[in-house]
Amino acid sequence: MTSGGHDVACQVDLSPAVALFRSLGDATRLAIVHELARGEQRIVDLTGTLKLAQSTVSAHVACLRDCGLVEGRPVGRQMLYRLTRPELLTLLGAAEQVLGATGNAVALCPVYGDGRQEKSA
Repeated sequence: MTSGGHDVACQVDLSPAVALFRSLGDATRLAIVHELARGEQRIVDLTGTLKLAQSTVSAHVACLRDCGLVEGRPVGRQMLYRLTRPELLTLLGAAEQVLGATGNAVALCPVYGDGRQEKSA
């Protein structure tokens, strides 16, 4: 995907981008990515921080690993997980900028929002 002119005759396969955003579209997986942005962590570290069951965190880490966003390296009998691509931090930073620029309006979206409505004064 590139910015600039749009050629309607040009067919672009968006399925990889859709898969990327779906992998990040789950709140638990996004929280794991956010935690791993701080540096390598073990599953037990993530379960403590996120207050989730080990099986839940492991399943989501496996999904992120299968998507190529997270990798693990063995340290003794444990595995330390980290983000595979520094570009992911750039993507998340850009998302924060878009949210800031739109006033987090996406949270009010009736389809994808979180259901919170701003109260009128």
